[in-house]
Amino acid sequence: MSDCQAQLAELEVGDIFHAAYPNGASCICLIISLDETSLQTRRVTTQENIEFDRQTGIEKAADGEPLAVIDSVAPLPDEFHTIFLALDQKYRAVHGRDDVLEKDPEYFKLTEAEKKAFRFIDSHYASNPLPPAEP
Repeated sequence: MSDCQAQLAELEVGDIFHAAYPNGASCICLIISLDETSLQTRRVTTQENIEFDRQTGIEKAADGEPLAVIDSVAPLPDEFHTIFLALDQKYRAVHGRDDVLEKDPEYFKLTEAEKKAFRFIDSHYASNPLPPAEP
């Protein structure tokens, strides 16, 4: 088992990790369920469900779709993990509701703690990359 596979195998429900699309789009993902072959996740910021192959860290999607790749599974410090769990709950509570901004224009405004958490993850995940998967 490669180092990449070993780190992916250690992930548990409730863990948060980082993935990226070929265009550089960032995905902060919360694991909502898993089995031996797949990670079922929810992208915290958009509430999009993304399934990843647990052996390769590559998104499972339709042919021809750009695929996200897990690039870091480094655990977040408790302070930031808690902030991202709270953001997930906040965004999940209004997911699919188009009237939220109309009713409460401040709803999606980030707190100083949330801004700090987003700034932290940029360097944290970049400094702790997942080893490349072996073919």
